[in-house]
Amino acid sequence: MSTSHVVKLDDFGLSDREVRSALEKVNVRDVDYADLYFESRVSESVSMEEGIVKRAVKSVSQGVGVRATAGEKTGFAYSDELTKRDLEIAADAARYIANSPQGGAPVPARHQERPSRDLYPVDASAADVATSERVELLNLIDAEARRYDPRIKNVMASFNHEFKRIVVATTEGLVMGDVQPLSRLQVTCIAEEGGNRQIGTFGGGGRVGFVFYREQGHYLHYAREAARQAILNLSAVEAPAGVMPVVLAGGWPGILLHE
Repeated sequence: MSTSHVVKLDDFGLSDREVRSALEKVNVRDVDYADLYFESRVSESVSMEEGIVKRAVKSVSQGVGVRATAGEKTGFAYSDELTKRDLEIAADAARYIANSPQGGAPVPARHQERPSRDLYPVDASAADVATSERVELLNLIDAEARRYDPRIKNVMASFNHEFKRIVVATTEGLVMGDVQPLSRLQVTCIAEEGGNRQIGTFGGGGRVGFVFYREQGHYLHYAREAARQAILNLSAVEAPAGVMPVVLAGGWPGILLHE
């Protein structure tokens, strides 16, 4: 499933008429500009340690913010509920903050919907991938890191992603939307030898789909690099410490800070 689609007000359970009504409520004569910002966010996280899934979390949040500007004053209000009534209450609150209740008669809101631009085209958002597939990916990372060196005693891996949709409607008549997928894969390895324990960490992510990690093989690089760092740290020596001479040239040599 591709995230390439137009985000519309229907995605938030509101009609164009309801949004126009809210904009007209806030758009009194003395208000110079107002807009509505709708956001819906789905976040998921799964983490594994010692070959066991330790944590799996999913959260869903949504809401609308209303902004009204009158001269040098700006009023903000928000609502976690996306209903016509709550939207109009938030619009009234923003208007009262930015302007007096006697600000004048409402100005009809214009409406001109613009198609969403596909700024982050991905083959498959992590939101479209079953939790079992994400767990399988973490298992592959665990196995690859341990395969790198037998001194790798523990592997911790986590996959986090969010899928955000936004729509902005303004009193200038514009309605614009965007889809913003975001994900990150993180790997931490613990190496041990003769009582010496060291850690290596590596990961990456961005506005990319699940294919980026699995089919394109980035998970292998993350696992190997985290393991490599942990093994390298086993042979690391402590930096010299203690009282040392410091030579400063004449003029403006600067200062020496130590924390």
